[in-house]
Amino acid sequence: MRWMILALTLGLALPAAAQDPLGDPVSGARIAERWCTGCHAVGPTRGPATDGAPTLRSIAEMPSTTAMSLNVFLRTPHGRMPDLSLTRDETDDLVAYILGLRSR
Repeated sequence: MRWMILALTLGLALPAAAQDPLGDPVSGARIAERWCTGCHAVGPTRGPATDGAPTLRSIAEMPSTTAMSLNVFLRTPHGRMPDLSLTRDETDDLVAYILGLRSR
């Protein structure tokens, strides 16, 4: 019985753990400065970009934004988004940075 309770507890904790970004937000900030500033305001306090692209902070604040949704979005070509050709680690770093912009 104890094993079943432990297994259920761990099973319920895994989805929450899967949402935690595994990347380095400091490296992600450098990537954002390099690749995203042409269209997006990347810092936590800067205003919107002039072309109307959402700020990275506003993206982070969206209820639908998760580590998984950002990973999928950044790896899928989109009309106005350039092909960033980021490695998996770079994508994880950028995701960690973006999620770190959320107000707590």
